[in-house]
Amino acid sequence: MSTPQDDLFTIVGSGHRPKPTVTLVPAWRRAFNKIPKISSFLLLLIILGCIFAPLLANHNPTEFYSSNLNQPPDGEFYFGTDSMGRDIYSVLWYGGRISIIIGLLAAAVSTIIGIVYGCISGLAPAKFDAFFMRLAEILCSIPCLLLQLLLLGMVNGTGIISLSIIIGVTNWMNLSRFVRTEVRQIRNSDYVLSATMMGARFFHVLWYHLLPNFLSPILFVIVSSIGVSMTMEATLSFLGLGLPTEIVSLGTMLSLASRALLTNSWWVILVPGVFLVVTLVCITNIGHRLRREINRGSSYL
Repeated sequence: MSTPQDDLFTIVGSGHRPKPTVTLVPAWRRAFNKIPKISSFLLLLIILGCIFAPLLANHNPTEFYSSNLNQPPDGEFYFGTDSMGRDIYSVLWYGGRISIIIGLLAAAVSTIIGIVYGCISGLAPAKFDAFFMRLAEILCSIPCLLLQLLLLGMVNGTGIISLSIIIGVTNWMNLSRFVRTEVRQIRNSDYVLSATMMGARFFHVLWYHLLPNFLSPILFVIVSSIGVSMTMEATLSFLGLGLPTEIVSLGTMLSLASRALLTNSWWVILVPGVFLVVTLVCITNIGHRLRREINRGSSYL
């Protein structure tokens, strides 16, 4: 049995210092360790409040209190009631849950499409790569709202799943361009060429060889797309083109803004608006911090 060399010899001397052990930490893990604490804490509170909405709500969010229409905030209705007589405090947590679910589902759809499309374009020959990128740029030049209105016109009734898919399929173009750029840089690496020569399929190469290498640079885009999807849902519902009024979300709550302005019911607009803005600011702040830390970590390599 062989004895390790470090056990046979010991370096001694007055000026000798042991060599420190360096542990390589992935860029995305370093970024997560330095995410903003206040934004993370507020976002965690919001998510926990939406998850445990039945415990926090003091009224039935689907019940209409006809004797308390446009009731200002008081001891019974903490944030007042809207023009339909619903308790805003109770509806807020359930509506926030729906908006966050739509944001996550839409971000998942756009991430899957963007990654697959970007990898296909990055691995394709130059002519096909140029065609795929020109197509993505053309779609990116069209306002997302117009594409969503076109798709909404083809759907017979909008639900949570259908609206999430519509938002997701109109919001993948920028991510695909990031992925394509990263794939073009690593597609000629030895491990990618070896896997291809051994007959590995496209999704095997994507999952085991490409995705681990470009996940860190696109992580901030994925996080930011959650906030963008929530904003799109609120915009569509505010215009009356998103979720129906019987499905409570932050967008459907804000759709009553025109009535609230006529009746001077400021709390109907202010409370859901502040809730949505705080959530979006927290998500955006976390996404920007992830990008900053990942870029800083990449510059050291």
